[in-house]
Amino acid sequence: MPVELSLAGKTALITGGSRGIGAAAVRMFVAAGAQVVFNYHRARQQAEELARECGGGCIAVQADLDSAESAGALVRAAIERFGALDVLVANHGVWPNHDAPIDAMPEAQWHSTISINLDSVFGLVKHAVAQMKTQASGGKIVLISSTAGQRGEAFHCDYAATKGALISMVKGLSTELAPDGIYVNCVAPGWVDTDMSTPALNDPRSRAAIFANIPLGRVAKPEEIAAPILFLCTPEAGFITGEVFNVNGGAVLPG
Repeated sequence: MPVELSLAGKTALITGGSRGIGAAAVRMFVAAGAQVVFNYHRARQQAEELARECGGGCIAVQADLDSAESAGALVRAAIERFGALDVLVANHGVWPNHDAPIDAMPEAQWHSTISINLDSVFGLVKHAVAQMKTQASGGKIVLISSTAGQRGEAFHCDYAATKGALISMVKGLSTELAPDGIYVNCVAPGWVDTDMSTPALNDPRSRAAIFANIPLGRVAKPEEIAAPILFLCTPEAGFITGEVFNVNGGAVLPG
């Protein structure tokens, strides 16, 4: 008997929702019956078009997620709009697409990557959990990490450090929040066909190296990452917490 994934009656906040994985997740969550708030940074036109496409149960909010404070403001905006928050998907982030050896990496780059990829996620989780606890009905949190968070990434230690930290957050928070019925999981994509990865995928040398390390021989489509995110937020994932869900075409295999 087919199982239809449903989030009917639930409210979700999805960050970085205007493009790529985030936009695919917004569409899937709305199709599953959720009310969705998503943020965008600069892509206002794309965000507004997506919100119109998805209908009145979906709204776009401009937010520069570069600190815990800005993240808290976004959570409050979501709660003010729909009066509740049942799901948080922390999908936003930056990956500086230029190689930066550690001895040449500017401190400004390090601090910027940390503030966007980690500090803001702390703020999102902090304020989302506070709301979920007041509702006393539990909740679902999914943090988006990366293969880089598990095996590192040469010349991108700032990015890898933040993504590894998210995995550690998931491990600790899942235990801490289980008594409150709040599930915390991680989806860790490999290479995905998004705007962020376009420069590397369009360069013949880096493209060849990327594909050589993916057993399935291709990069993912955004929808192939969004679907596992949706699953982890549904009742069908009712006995899963503290997990790293690898979606990478086999690029990170058990050793």
